[in-house]
Amino acid sequence: MYIKVFVTPNAKREKVEEKGETLAIAVREPASGNLANTRVREIIAERFSAPFGKVRILTGHRSRAKMISISSPDVSVGAPTKRRG
Repeated sequence: MYIKVFVTPNAKREKVEEKGETLAIAVREPASGNLANTRVREIIAERFSAPFGKVRILTGHRSRAKMISISSPDVSVGAPTKRRG
């Protein structure tokens, strides 16, 4: 499964919004040291109930626009897990 993501690092609070076919993810971590990318992978893994190791950034390692792949047979396309707040 492939997911388009737009990331905002150094945000005041984390949030995930669906904007068309793209997920807009705001993370508190800075972009330096790959911290924001790691947090984005954690959020995607949690949202789609996939293991962290199966979530890969395919393109956009140094960009805010990214293409992410989830390579797990247990993940169904378009079925994110709802967060309880």
